[in-house]
Amino acid sequence: MKIILKENVESLGKRGDIIEVTAGYGRNYLIPRKLALEVTSSNRKMIELEQKALRKKLEKEVESYQGLIDKLNQAVLTFERKAGDKDVIFGSVSVSDIKEGLDELGFDIEKKRIVLDEPIKRLGNYTVPIKVFHDERAEVKIEVKKEGWVEVKEEKEMVSEEKKEKVTQEEEEEARSEKEGPVQKEEEGKQVKEEKQQHEIKAEPTPEQGSKETNQGKTEEPEKTE
Repeated sequence: MKIILKENVESLGKRGDIIEVTAGYGRNYLIPRKLALEVTSSNRKMIELEQKALRKKLEKEVESYQGLIDKLNQAVLTFERKAGDKDVIFGSVSVSDIKEGLDELGFDIEKKRIVLDEPIKRLGNYTVPIKVFHDERAEVKIEVKKEGWVEVKEEKEMVSEEKKEKVTQEEEEEARSEKEGPVQKEEEGKQVKEEKQQHEIKAEPTPEQGSKETNQGKTEEPEKTE
């Protein structure tokens, strides 16, 4: 029998789709639950109007889910696991782990909407599809890292920062030394010049000392004898 879906039905179709199903499935399950209407020659026009209305409603729903899809596409879940050789982890990252990670980020996603064929068992980066609205899907990024990578990374960053600070201090001291060098040399030159001038002043005789020395010279001159 032919029916039109009034609601989105998993594995069948979206609201407004006209499809064929078995008579038993349509009459005993879909129609009693108001999930579908039977399409006949007598109600075809009514069905066409119903389909237009359902399509508009579907478009609005898709728009409302687009925001959620965009947010999920930007989400990144990071898991730490102990790992052995060839990056094989002890344990796994399962649908339950991903569900829990999404809950922590504020997403309310049912487990059945997380498309993961088998648990993740190796270190690396993965993309996991999330069924948001019928055929509309988002993709969540998954990072599986070796346990303890955060501490190692932080330690390396700390050492790097210390090296940068040390280099910066050395550069500042070198720049200060270059800047103060000419000034210091100039001051030393002035000091040497002043000391030389003081020495010359001390060595130069005063007028009184010059006169005394001259008189002494005359006194000490020997008398001539005839």
